Amino acid sequence: MNYLGHLYFSDDNHALMLANLFGDFVKGKDLSAYHPSIQHGITLHRSIDKYIDSHPEVLRLLKILYPHLPKVSGIAVDLFFDHLLAKNWEQHHPQQLLDFLDLFYRSIDSNISGYTPEFQAMIQQLVRVNWISYYPRLDGLEKALHGVSSKISFPNELKNGIAVFNAYETEIISVFERFMTDARQHFNVSYSK
Repeated sequence: MNYLGHLYFSDDNHALMLANLFGDFVKGKDLSAYHPSIQHGITLHRSIDKYIDSHPEVLRLLKILYPHLPKVSGIAVDLFFDHLLAKNWEQHHPQQLLDFLDLFYRSIDSNISGYTPEFQAMIQQLVRVNWISYYPRLDGLEKALHGVSSKISFPNELKNGIAVFNAYETEIISVFERFMTDARQHFNVSYSK
């Protein structure tokens, strides 16, 4: 999953949410340079990535999408799932999405020390632009697909991902719902409504 999925599986713990997002900025196994709370977030981030990458239904979906999105079908699924989570947020979390994001954004200043300047700059942009708030809309998904596509170092079809999403929407939704059911149980997420 992408940003929203990682925030969601952080169990409403704002410090853990930030550390979880930091997971994309850390390479290697030695995490000793980081505070234990940041290490926990990095580990959770990697667990979420590993879980989605090995989920049988997701693997089946990747095989379907790969001919249309070679080398980037996994990235596309992450973005598709974030879109579906945002679009159906009220089915998964008791707070409104914008309230959830606002509380997280307001917590950042008190939790940002200890992170790299590169990550801090990305978080500042995340808050300033608030691009996660666009995830529920198809044009928001399309913008995310284009944005990520432009950052990939090789030519890719991710910029055309919206057409693939539209063509396989029923299948993608079905896999997303099964994945969320399994992942909520796996990560012991039980938000009360």
